[in-house]
Amino acid sequence: MAAIRPVALVTGASSGIGKETAGALVAAGFEVIGTGRKTSGLTPPDGVTYLDLDIGSDDSATAAVAEVIDRFGRIDVLVNNAGLGSAGAVEENSVAQAQNVLNINVLGVIRMTKAVLPHMRAQGGGRVINISSVLGLVPQPFMALYVASKHAIEGYSESLDHEVREHGVRVLLVQPAYTKTGFDTNAAQPDTPLPLYAERRRDFDEMMTQAMTDGDDPAVVAKVIVAAATDKKPKLRYTAGSRAALVSASRRILPAGTFDKQIRKSNHLPG
Repeated sequence: MAAIRPVALVTGASSGIGKETAGALVAAGFEVIGTGRKTSGLTPPDGVTYLDLDIGSDDSATAAVAEVIDRFGRIDVLVNNAGLGSAGAVEENSVAQAQNVLNINVLGVIRMTKAVLPHMRAQGGGRVINISSVLGLVPQPFMALYVASKHAIEGYSESLDHEVREHGVRVLLVQPAYTKTGFDTNAAQPDTPLPLYAERRRDFDEMMTQAMTDGDDPAVVAKVIVAAATDKKPKLRYTAGSRAALVSASRRILPAGTFDKQIRKSNHLPG
């Protein structure tokens, strides 16, 4: 049966930003389906339907979208929120680990987007909202795999937006900074650690723990995602929170040398 309300599909909705976003979209008038790898036993926010999805699998992505279309008749908004963090120096991350991070963070977005686009085009409209990061704009030592994935999503989304705009579909980016979630504790840790990076990695871990503690509430990000889903004239990029706005402005305005020094200073790196 086709839904009367607009339908939103949110990946990674079992916790953190995704769960908060699912609830906020219900409050904004959407029929919301939230996904997680294993949702049995989890309590969804009021008004949210949970669905199992592994965005690392072509078949799972295709099946989940087909099920939503079958049950609700349409998908008006896809929020690609599910993702995986990474930690460690590049030399400490194996190629297999890199493949895993990129499979989830980049190919997962591509799988879900390809699955919904034919439906959105056929119905004459829709929005794909990809959760990027300020780390899609700036470097972060000891998180290179994650940073690479978010830079990739930035370029993919902006390019795709130009392709589908004439068909009534928009592809938008939301860029949070550090947010109070379990993101850092769930990040992929180096699988080939090297002693020469151990001290720098410890400094990074301390910095990250503090940044997450001081980070934005997930509700701040959810509010921005709802704006991207509902604005009559949506923007390509939405920064979420004051820190994200500051980082984005610094990247645009500061001379390259000054910005480089700032990155090294904030990460306690020499010179």
